Parts: sequence; structure tokens; C-alpha cells
Amino acid sequence: MTITEETERPHGYADLPRLMGLMTGDEKHGPAATSTLDVLWVLYDRVLRVRPEQRDDRERDRFLLSKGHGPMAYYAVLAAKGFVPVDWLPDFGAYDSPLGHHPDRTLVPGVEIGSGSLGHGLPIAVGTALGLRAQGLNRPRVWVLTGDAELDEGSNHEAIAFAGPAGLQQLHAVVVDNSSASHARPGGIAARFEAAGWSTASVDGRDHEALYAAFTAPHPGRPHVVVARVEPKLP
Repeated sequence: MTITEETERPHGYADLPRLMGLMTGDEKHGPAATSTLDVLWVLYDRVLRVRPEQRDDRERDRFLLSKGHGPMAYYAVLAAKGFVPVDWLPDFGAYDSPLGHHPDRTLVPGVEIGSGSLGHGLPIAVGTALGLRAQGLNRPRVWVLTGDAELDEGSNHEAIAFAGPAGLQQLHAVVVDNSSASHARPGGIAARFEAAGWSTASVDGRDHEALYAAFTAPHPGRPHVVVARVEPKLP
């Protein structure tokens, strides 16, 4: 198969492990990437209203990867959905590759923010939702994916505390919980959001139907968070 054929043919969920396997090199943050794979696929395959040809459309949904230090699954899904060519993947992390160890919105089509510094994504998502509301753009939804350990950062607490009372219905967060947080109690993630006025759901982060149901649950007048539990990160 030529590179052109590989790039143009459609890819499904079953292709993702192979696409991820094309990315080699050091500092891949494998567990951080694989923990997000199912969440990313369900979002891009069934939920997000954004396509490669619509990535600059004002009415598009915005997806913000806050858990940017493990972008392999993200790049694989973007390639599968046609945002980036598959033949970019083998150069992941190379000096002249657009696919860096942290996503760069100026280099990678479809990427909304440069990320990797933990604690930035949720506050940016709050600001994005506020900006859309101020412009009268009520259709686009804002999605942000964080990790459980990232919620140890105080900036996230401020964003959570603000978004609920502000009634940011366009705002959706997904927390991938692989039990790696230093300052969390088991089962406490959803309660933390709920106390601040968010709509919440906790599901198996590998169950596609459960994820889809949680992602599409109605939450009038409130932001919504889905806690996606996956296998614990190994020490």
C-alpha cells in the first residue's frame, strides 16, 4: 500500500493500535496515551461536531486536550479521522515533525490549544465557553479532556468553582481517572464537580456505549463532567 492509499482510506477503531504503533521514539508517555484512547475515539467518532473541512468553522465544537503530555492516542485519532496524514505518524517527536511530545495548535490541523502544562486546559475551556456565549454562538460545544492527577492543580479548582454558578451549559469536561492523583480520595472526583453545580456522570472509560450515553446526557443550564474510569496506572 502506498502512502497516498494509506492516507486516504477510512480508518476505524480497530486501526488505532496500529496507528499508535507507527509512533516510535523516547518519552512517549504510553500510559497517558492509552488511557485516553477510548474516550477520544467515541468523542471524535460519534459526538463532536467537527470535521477536517470544518476545523475553522465558527459553529464547530471545540475539543481541548489538556492532558497534552501523552498525545499519541490523540494523533492516532486525528489521523484516523483525516485531520492529519497517516504518514506523519512515524516521525512523531522528531526534530522537524509537526507532531511534538505536546500538541501545537500552530502545527497540527484540528488542534485547538497548545497543551502539556497541567492545569491549563479546563480554565481555557471555561474562557472559550464564555467567549462563545458573549458572541451569541450558542450551538458550539466546548469539550476538554483532563487527567485525574491534573486536578491536583489549583487552577482547575477555580475553573470548576466558577463554571457551575456561571451556568456554562456549553462546557463539557472528561476526566480520565487512572488513579494517579496524589491528593484525591476514591470516588471524590464527581463529588467535587457536583458540589460546584455541575452535572456529573461516572462510567467505565473502556465501554463505548456507556461513554456515549454519558457524553450525550442532557444537562440544561449546567456544565457537564464525565469521569471515565480506566485501569490504574502502573508505578
